[in-house]
Order: sequence, then structure tokens, then C-alpha cells
Amino acid sequence: MSGDDQALAEEERRLRRLRRAMDVAAALLRQVNLTFEEAQDVVCHAKTTALQLFPDKEATFDLIYGARFRRILVEKYRLQ
Repeated sequence: MSGDDQALAEEERRLRRLRRAMDVAAALLRQVNLTFEEAQDVVCHAKTTALQLFPDKEATFDLIYGARFRRILVEKYRLQ
């Protein structure tokens, strides 16, 4: 395997891990009876996980997953 192939395989592995972690966080928010503070902790942990996998991509997280989690919180906790 060349260096480029290894780098691509590593990035794909990190992407799969990111998707899985974000899906688990979304499922927890939707399905588990959490207080609002606990739900915020889940979102914070999800963001920490994402930034460990992809440093310097905070804006991307906020655009994609932040919006997803906000929608879930607004629906579940009837926020404005």
C-alpha cells in the first residue's frame, strides 16, 4: 500500500468512526430520557470526539452536526 492509499484508508476509518459516534449521540438524544443538561453534555462529548478525529474542523462540525443536534434538542425540549 502506498502512502496515499494508507492516508486515504485512515481518513475513511476516521469518517466511519465519526458517523458512528454522531449517530449514537443523536440516538441517545432522541431515545433516552435525559435532562436538558445531560443532553447538552452528550452534544459536548460528540463535539469533542469529532474534533479529536478531525482537529481544526469545528466550523464544519457546527454546520453539519451542530444543526442536527440543535433540531433534536428543540423538538425534544420544546426550545425556541
